[in-house]
Amino acid sequence: MPPYEPDIIEKDLCTLFSPEWLNQAARETGLIKRERKVTAVEMFWVLVNSYGVHLARNLANIKRNYEKSSNKKLSDSSWYERFTPELVAFLKLCVTHAIEQLALEQTKVLNQKLSKFQDVLIQDSTIIRLHKSLAKKWPAARSRTVAAGVKVSILVSAVANSPKSISIHAESTNELKTLRIGPWIKDRILLIDLGFYKHQIFARIEQNGGYFVSRLKGNADPLIVDLHNTCRGNSIDVKGKRISEILPKLKRRILDVDVEISFRRQNFNGKSKTRLDTEIFRLVAVFNEDETKYHVYLTNISKDVLSPENVAKLYGARWDIELIFKELKSRYALDVVNTKNTQIVEAYIWIAVLTLFISRRIYSLIRKYNPKEMVARYTQLRWSTIFTENADRQLTLILRYCGIERTLETVMNVYSSQALDPHVNRYRFRDDWWS
Repeated sequence: MPPYEPDIIEKDLCTLFSPEWLNQAARETGLIKRERKVTAVEMFWVLVNSYGVHLARNLANIKRNYEKSSNKKLSDSSWYERFTPELVAFLKLCVTHAIEQLALEQTKVLNQKLSKFQDVLIQDSTIIRLHKSLAKKWPAARSRTVAAGVKVSILVSAVANSPKSISIHAESTNELKTLRIGPWIKDRILLIDLGFYKHQIFARIEQNGGYFVSRLKGNADPLIVDLHNTCRGNSIDVKGKRISEILPKLKRRILDVDVEISFRRQNFNGKSKTRLDTEIFRLVAVFNEDETKYHVYLTNISKDVLSPENVAKLYGARWDIELIFKELKSRYALDVVNTKNTQIVEAYIWIAVLTLFISRRIYSLIRKYNPKEMVARYTQLRWSTIFTENADRQLTLILRYCGIERTLETVMNVYSSQALDPHVNRYRFRDDWWS
């Protein structure tokens, strides 16, 4: 095993979220107005290392964890009243801070084929089911009965190996409204799911100097205007034909062509709000042996940069965001929201996201301090399991680093106070027979 510096993990985490920054953020958001029993530093680390890793499943459990960790006994009101819009604002500010800090650090490097690009980005969303009483604020999509759901949209950076932006919407929100294309896309590749498929989006990405790869939508039928790869023998002529005419007759394994797509573009000068416009993009069809059909992709990446096979492989990297959603749900309790309180719903979501950031931060350290030949064997899902199993120990270590010691006396005090039934006068039938 390689030698480690003492407290390397705790030192790094307290650099990312320093006590000074956490206290300042708590004051700015109004979470902590006066320093009493509940402090921003203790609350932050207890939330991230207890609820986010399944050690605590509700507010009462988190409260007990807080008391054990901070050496303080809290009244119920002083704890439950902390789950307010101010706490949500504090947690959201912490997420923004983590994104900004991690964006400054490049934990992964794009290979030679992608050297001209700054990053590869992946956008997708996942749904969290909520109690139906929240349907007015977060209505579900395509539901015949009253139902509620929240959509968590994430843009993931391959270079930072973590989310670049995160937003929360009602489940009924259209996917396209969760993605805003702007100058930030310049020199970056965006891998797009079919839920975001829209020709206007592709045109806007190119207009801003960005790049994209998307599967071709089933009802899209672009016109072929040029051919990049030619086949020997009696091959069919594809120029001037629609893709729907060509694919059923195609015998070659790969089709690489330029196609013309049409769409309505916003019109700023005329009387009409929109005008018909066209763009030329590259279409790649690669025959999939397992499914015995063509996978068809639309992109604006030149054939000189990526071959058809590499376009298909690059799109396969979208699996990374599915692994993030799996990690968030199966390891960090993203979809375990047993409450009707809107503030607690949002707080739980941001806590799960922060737990992911902390986990990925330690994961990067583990990879950094181990030999290069072993790095590939540290998979993220396996790591997330190890992280959750050791989260309670990590909480003790980081609080100790911050000068807060967990003692046996504290644990005993928590056991003694929390095990008491709050219903003092409740009748207990066994007392008539034994005690």
